[in-house]
Amino acid sequence: FPAMAAVVAGMIIQCTPVSFGALGTPILVGVQTGLTGDAAVADWGIAQGFVQNDGSFDSHALMFQIGWRVAFLHAVTGALIPLIMVSLLTRFFGPDRSLRQGLKCWRFAIASSFAMTVPYFLVARFLGPEFPSLLGSLVGLAIMVTVARRGWLMPDKEKPWGFGVPEKWEPEWKGLVEIKDQPASETNPMVLWKAWIPYLLVAVLLVLTRLKFLPIVGWLRSVKLEWTQIFGSQIAASVEPLYLPGTIFIIVSLSTFFLHEMNWKSYRQAWGRSVGTVIRASVALIFTVPMVQIFLNSHEGLAGFAKMPNALAEGIAQIAGGTWPLFAPLIGGFGAFVAGSNTVSNMTFSLFQFGVGQRIGVDPMWIIALQAVGGAAGNIICVHNVVAASAVVGLLGKEGAVIRKTLPAFIYYAFLPGALGYAIVWQSQKGWLNLGSLITVLIWSLLIGVAVKHLRTSNH
Repeated sequence: FPAMAAVVAGMIIQCTPVSFGALGTPILVGVQTGLTGDAAVADWGIAQGFVQNDGSFDSHALMFQIGWRVAFLHAVTGALIPLIMVSLLTRFFGPDRSLRQGLKCWRFAIASSFAMTVPYFLVARFLGPEFPSLLGSLVGLAIMVTVARRGWLMPDKEKPWGFGVPEKWEPEWKGLVEIKDQPASETNPMVLWKAWIPYLLVAVLLVLTRLKFLPIVGWLRSVKLEWTQIFGSQIAASVEPLYLPGTIFIIVSLSTFFLHEMNWKSYRQAWGRSVGTVIRASVALIFTVPMVQIFLNSHEGLAGFAKMPNALAEGIAQIAGGTWPLFAPLIGGFGAFVAGSNTVSNMTFSLFQFGVGQRIGVDPMWIIALQAVGGAAGNIICVHNVVAASAVVGLLGKEGAVIRKTLPAFIYYAFLPGALGYAIVWQSQKGWLNLGSLITVLIWSLLIGVAVKHLRTSNH
């Protein structure tokens, strides 16, 4: 498997699950942090019925509603992502450089998409933003492993496709990391059920700690660390350490040490590698998060200016007007491309997107959802992710080539949700036959037409 092909495939597929990755961090941390503390958001939320028992604004209820909207947009847009990924692999890395070789597996690719996105959406709609990617992927994996084993939905029987002999690969495909197959005699095989236990434990514990009717939620959230009036301002911050998703992962990690009968040396090495990864990832966050907080709290100055997100929203509403939903995902994608994080993109631009939505007279929850989906799309071309993935396989100086190959997938994932979002937010005033629905149909028709043309060519 060529190193560059591995990076390209990994970048393309990381869009639909991203918004709910790390147990919904891009929504529960990114969007929620971006919106929390703004009086206009709180007033609007209370008016919409997002109210806690004491009458205050319930931001968690708002995140739940935004979350399922994000999942819906992802489920529709992500339907073609596996097929796009396979087709681009055969186009850029196959011996014949042909799209049609990837398109031949369209039945299996689309089925694999729905096997994940249908439970993904249902989980977001009924359980919340913590679980869609986790449970959707587990359900999808179980379904498609069964389908593959039974040989269902497979392409017509013919010679299996491959990348060709390594000697004929282009030089830029190859990385510097040499992968050596380990002889089976040197490995200690683990029974399948024991290998799955950590993943199942994570899923079960996360669900149990997020079901509000269970008392465990109150116990975990009762421990809160707060910092009020930061540096003499009205800004406050708080964290609930026992309720953080990372706490569950740590507990499961410690349990796995005993369940898998690991030796202390290998366990310590695993922790060392994990801590090193966290430190490297934190370098960017140490600088970007304070910058975002300045952006969000820029109204505290003596000059009395409005918050930067609100000022930008006012200007954009005047320029773009009602067409803004078409472009909202691009802002999210740009934020992720620059910052290297869907969470940071949402944190930075959610309040801005909320303000634009209010000013043009549409449901701001859908506009924020478009922001989140665009941020996930930005992961496909995110410089930070491309550099990190390329470093793993030893691709030095090839980041531009990777981005050029993933760009078609980003364009699709940025523009289709925008058109779909436009159709949804203006449906009540303009009906379903509007500019957004027409663009949506045009995009789908274009993609289907290209696929049919190449498939017909392969049959002649």
